[in-house]
Amino acid sequence: MCSKDQIIFTIMLISLYFLRRYHFYVILQSCDDSEYTLQGPAGGDDVTGLSTEPSHYQLLSELGRGFNNLSRVNMARHIPTGQLVAVKRTNLDECTEDELLQLMNEVLLSRLFRHSNLLTSRLVFSCCCQLWVLSPLMTYGSADALLRTYFPDGMRESLIAYLLYGALKALEYLHQMGYVHRGVKASHILLSGEGRVYLSGLHSVYSMMRDGKRLRAVFDMPHHSPTLLPWLSPELLRQDLHGYGLKSDIYSLGIVACELVSGRVPFQDMPPTQMLLQKLRGSHCCLLDVAPFPLGELGGLKVSRSGVDSGIGESVATGSLTHSTTAPPADRPQSPAPKNHSATLHNLVQLCLQQQPERRPSASELLSHAFFKQVGFRVKREDFSKSPPNQLFFADKLYKCVSNHSVDAWGQ
Repeated sequence: MCSKDQIIFTIMLISLYFLRRYHFYVILQSCDDSEYTLQGPAGGDDVTGLSTEPSHYQLLSELGRGFNNLSRVNMARHIPTGQLVAVKRTNLDECTEDELLQLMNEVLLSRLFRHSNLLTSRLVFSCCCQLWVLSPLMTYGSADALLRTYFPDGMRESLIAYLLYGALKALEYLHQMGYVHRGVKASHILLSGEGRVYLSGLHSVYSMMRDGKRLRAVFDMPHHSPTLLPWLSPELLRQDLHGYGLKSDIYSLGIVACELVSGRVPFQDMPPTQMLLQKLRGSHCCLLDVAPFPLGELGGLKVSRSGVDSGIGESVATGSLTHSTTAPPADRPQSPAPKNHSATLHNLVQLCLQQQPERRPSASELLSHAFFKQVGFRVKREDFSKSPPNQLFFADKLYKCVSNHSVDAWGQ
């Protein structure tokens, strides 16, 4: 028999459970009626003028899954206008309390943030027990998808600079607003059909502000951190009394740079404990400027893969720069050709991956780094010349899209 106190406690838990969901639906309703929802994005991709009626959308192909596999991302057509959008649907009844808070945080932050290189939840509404989040369709997908499709051995420096510059502009804005991203990785860097770079993954954003003052360090551990381990900074993983700050994102950007250069995710195949020890000891990936070892000797050299990833939700990559005793599968790409990386790229990676956070530059300082000045964002046609023959047409369209886009037009 249950005691009276146990019954009362159970009733309180059930009440809290439904109160959380009611509060979330109230917030969604306020978002639907808010003036922020009616505003278009700072860039040219606008979905905020579309309707909030689920029957007005025809769901097409599935682009991926995210948010701990609780969200499905589909390409959809807005039937009245014919416009293509990306729709992320999350079943709220399957979410835990922490996951509901993350969704609530993302919706609220989308009302606060407004930047041309930041992908926010432009239109949010509920349908029964599902949360629908509409965003512009990223025609060329994520940087991770580009690696898997066109650049299995890594991108050229001009394209790397183009993608990193857009991500840095978004990080600069977030940091100025007092937020740390904590989820910077290639699958969260997206490229639209207009050639604009977007940074997504706002569900991991955390505020550095308390009582109107900016904190020097915070101590919160990101949710779903196991999937983010290769990109997280040593100070964030250490979880000591010193905490971590905005420079944690700069370290993650350095890991992304290595990922884009080689097509592989550093530390990926290491057990979490070994990865943590390597990072705490100051070990980090380096750029390979010499002919790599044959695949038979290197064993675990894998292409960065995340299944199908829209960039809107979370992803799990399985690339590697570590050794493995298993034989490489037959469909694994051949050993990449030798590369000679510029001194400015080496310097950029070295600065970002400094063990001590205070030695890393800020996002604003990195924007004026010589690597970006040297490249000048003139993406060349040969950057896409190594695409598979059956993908050359699409790669040529991507080249024209990026080469014709001016980063000078990107807002603050």
